[in-house]
Amino acid sequence: MTSEDFAGLLAGGGRIAGPVALIVAHPDDESLWAGAALPRLERLLLIHVTDGAPRDMADARRLGFASRKAYARARAAELDAALAALEVAPARLSYGFPDQEAVEHLAELADRLARDCADAVALLTHPYEGGHPDHDAAALAARLAAERIARRRGAPPALVEFACYHAAEGARRFGRFWPDPSRPERTRAIPEAKRPRLDAAIAAHATQAAVIDGWRPEVERWRAAPAYDFAAPPPPAACLYDGFGWAMTSERWRERAGAELALCP
Repeated sequence: MTSEDFAGLLAGGGRIAGPVALIVAHPDDESLWAGAALPRLERLLLIHVTDGAPRDMADARRLGFASRKAYARARAAELDAALAALEVAPARLSYGFPDQEAVEHLAELADRLARDCADAVALLTHPYEGGHPDHDAAALAARLAAERIARRRGAPPALVEFACYHAAEGARRFGRFWPDPSRPERTRAIPEAKRPRLDAAIAAHATQAAVIDGWRPEVERWRAAPAYDFAAPPPPAACLYDGFGWAMTSERWRERAGAELALCP
């Protein structure tokens, strides 16, 4: 099945029986961007690239945690609560890289994804839009993993994106794609009856309340992943995280991605 076809299948709202991998950067991304779809994915492998806790401890201290590990444990417990709210129990893997550092481990990440997702009919992940460096690293690693899987079995898995967030007019724009005419989005309104469980799942990520800022999705958005040039700035041009004062800037991200890509077969 092509990526376009699989995006349409996701937007169709039916149950999907084949093995699917959802590759997300942090605990809460699965709830925010794909939570409404999780109950429909019967053989889901949920992979978290990072543990959601930055090494610099700024977020941890602001939230009252004494260590990075304590913050990571809290985020893991929130994930458990969110999945319980959605009434799903997927197979799960956590690679445990520190938040904001996924691109530093791109080669290992691509290798692990290719191995862990070897039987998947589809990989679902973030777009490359400069919203967060780990989102962009997940998008690139999923692309590399899909290419490796294709070489091993002769056919690629579908590579599909969920709408996430990016910079637009100087602010964070939630739950929308940066438009790409070559990759039309497929949408599905989230039924009213399903929203309370989804709201509860998102609310379970209490440490992220200030970032989420009350946003709740009303529409699922999916599309086939575009053929990004990961050595160039993301399509919105401006990277949202460049305004956060983080050590990982978009320029450094592209340098690290380029160095890792040069080593990736």
